[in-house]
Amino acid sequence: MLKKPIGIGIENYKELIDKSCYFVDKTLMIKDLLDYRVKVGLFTRPRRFGKTLALSMIKTFFEMELDDEKNVVDNRHHFDGMKIMEAGDEYWQHMGRYPVISMSLKSTRQPNFHLAYTLLCRQIAGEYDRHKYVLQGGALSKTDKRRYQAILDLKKDDALYSDSLRFLSECLEKYHKTKVIILLDEYDVPLENAFFKGFYEKMVDFIRSLFESALKTNDCLQMAVVTGCLRISKESIFTGLNNLDIYSILSNNFAEHFGFTQPEVEEMLCYYGFPEKIQEAHDWYDGYLFGMTNVYNPWSVINYVREAASNPNAFPRPYWSNTSSNGIIRELVEKADGLAKDELENLIAGGTIEKPIHEDVTYGEIYDKQENLWNFLFFTGYLKAISQRFEGNKIYLTMTLPNEEVKYVYENKIQEWFDENVRKADFTPFYQAMRVQDTQKMEEFINNQLNFSISYHDEGERFYHGYLLGILGGMGGCKILSNREQGTGRPDIIVRPNNPHHPAFVIEIKRVKSFAKQDAACDEALGQIKKRGYATELLHDGYDKVICYGICFCDKYCVIKTQ
Repeated sequence: MLKKPIGIGIENYKELIDKSCYFVDKTLMIKDLLDYRVKVGLFTRPRRFGKTLALSMIKTFFEMELDDEKNVVDNRHHFDGMKIMEAGDEYWQHMGRYPVISMSLKSTRQPNFHLAYTLLCRQIAGEYDRHKYVLQGGALSKTDKRRYQAILDLKKDDALYSDSLRFLSECLEKYHKTKVIILLDEYDVPLENAFFKGFYEKMVDFIRSLFESALKTNDCLQMAVVTGCLRISKESIFTGLNNLDIYSILSNNFAEHFGFTQPEVEEMLCYYGFPEKIQEAHDWYDGYLFGMTNVYNPWSVINYVREAASNPNAFPRPYWSNTSSNGIIRELVEKADGLAKDELENLIAGGTIEKPIHEDVTYGEIYDKQENLWNFLFFTGYLKAISQRFEGNKIYLTMTLPNEEVKYVYENKIQEWFDENVRKADFTPFYQAMRVQDTQKMEEFINNQLNFSISYHDEGERFYHGYLLGILGGMGGCKILSNREQGTGRPDIIVRPNNPHHPAFVIEIKRVKSFAKQDAACDEALGQIKKRGYATELLHDGYDKVICYGICFCDKYCVIKTQ
């Protein structure tokens, strides 16, 4: 039997249904919105957890959509067989009943305020254009029509846009004689981008005005649903918004509507004929805890299943880690202190950490406290909570890595960020000390470097070998050889200068688990160089001098001896 296609990247609910793509039914979110009588709901979830598709589904259900002849479009067939259709008449009666304002703010990820503001105004004008039928007939006054047309024409007047969503709500209510639903996606993107690009205050002022007028002082509002990755502090853009309901990953309500549950993943894998992959999918993509509900990363699961459909022997891959620049996380990780680096290493090794977590984020304060690193890592999906406790008015979470996919991010992306910082260092003092056999300065340099990096507890000698190769790679006028046959063995590293009058180097590396054993291990390394004749070939090739080093590492401390 021909299976349904998997709609990778399709975030439009209608398109997904019209193309008969596989859909994990989340329509009961509509029931919960009505049951909880949500007025203004803010839903924060990690990226790629279905927020945009959820808003598109909500829009398709509630919107009083008009065709070219101004007839109401019947979208009932887009919900045939869905769970919401089994919920009862009290929910169906809301279908197609409300005008809807729907906007995504992701286009504001721009290099300067002017461009970000301009594109946001175009987004607003686009929504005005979608509803421009309100200009027909006598529902609006001449003054309202002129103001509406000015926004359609993108007239350069800041006052037009600061309360433009509230004004559009008024126009729609006058035309339809019913209140309006507002859907705002990626609400935190303009603020995150503005913070990193240096125009945060300007953007905060505009977004605050736009949101407050639309969500707080808007008598035409039936309901609003706002989505993003992080909960921005009320003091920055939601000042005085007392009707705001927060549904973060700590909330039990709506928990199962973002991400895939265990039964949903099992059903999907069995539908496509891969029941044997249930455990592998669990190891790689499960592990997120929203409220008390365990969920999988939906983006990774659908990519994993589609890949398996093409190649049943394909290995799982870190699909989610490559969908964003992770800008905030990188900034915070690179500024991490020594304790935080140790804790990152502990997480990579499978350990846990306990940290205070607060849901409000003020971008202007993200560097003020080290605990903000863990706050961002948790709310953006890089950590999961396994238990919690309260101390005073603080929540303390015990956290660990959610799954193999996120572990990959730590072992590669975060390690890579640290390594890039290490590579930016000036290695000239190390090279100079190396040529004059100043082992004390060499040790000081490497030990300082290691303190600014992270490593795995079970790395072994391989990590340190690669680390030294990275340092020596910047030594100009030399060839760096690794594990090449020399004498009667394979020395770890050989440095061959292009000029035979410059000293050549033979380096043998050891790694021990006790600081007390480092001196003896260095002696063993030098003995190995001598016994196996690693320097002999270099001398035969005509180098005036060959310097041998035994270097022993234990955790983030090295001892160096020479002969």
